[in-house]
Amino acid sequence: MIVTFLVFITILVLGIPGAIVFIPLAMITGNVKPLYAVCCGIVRSAFAVAGIRLQAEGMENVPAGQACIFMANHVSNLDPPALIPHIPGRTAGFAKRSVFNLPVFGYCLKLGEFIPVDRTGNRESAVESIGLARQVLDKGIHITTFVEGTRSRDGRLLPFKKGPFYLAAATGAPCIPVSIYGTEGLMAKGSFAIKPGTVHIVFHAPISPAEFATREDLLIAVREAIASGLPEWMRG
Repeated sequence: MIVTFLVFITILVLGIPGAIVFIPLAMITGNVKPLYAVCCGIVRSAFAVAGIRLQAEGMENVPAGQACIFMANHVSNLDPPALIPHIPGRTAGFAKRSVFNLPVFGYCLKLGEFIPVDRTGNRESAVESIGLARQVLDKGIHITTFVEGTRSRDGRLLPFKKGPFYLAAATGAPCIPVSIYGTEGLMAKGSFAIKPGTVHIVFHAPISPAEFATREDLLIAVREAIASGLPEWMRG
């Protein structure tokens, strides 16, 4: 728990002055990039304090100057902060609607154009989320989504949600499969304890939705790509 405490203190010490300066700046100027960069820097510092090493490969697979949909597996709460600072440019993503009610953090998500989602299975809400994500892509901002929809308890790939593939088919944006492993042992689902170790992030070659006759075919191709970058026991 000492590592967890140090991470919490690091976020507080860096985050409070960062919020005081850069949230009002984003509100006044309408430019969220400095706030985004500061948040990514705080995350990197917290990982360094925790003794967590990040190893990313395949960055050359990300097309330059084009908004993409990054589709990753999900095994830990450490996945988003590990992945997002490695994505070139700026990315938004999907987050539970309840998270937007959190003080400061929720407001930062709104400024960053993150998209609230419900887990009720409500079709109207899902359509609304897809529409908002499409607007974000139209601005040249990436979308990052964890396609299982929730964290895997044992690390093995779960069935994928269909929403991200509706978005991909509707926009034609390149899909970048991302494999993440290592986080499952550093912060397990249901635990707040953080451990030192190594996180592996693998960016695969882009997959064009236009090359597939159906969304199901696209889903299968993305799943195969993500699985190919994971240890065999995680492939489901």
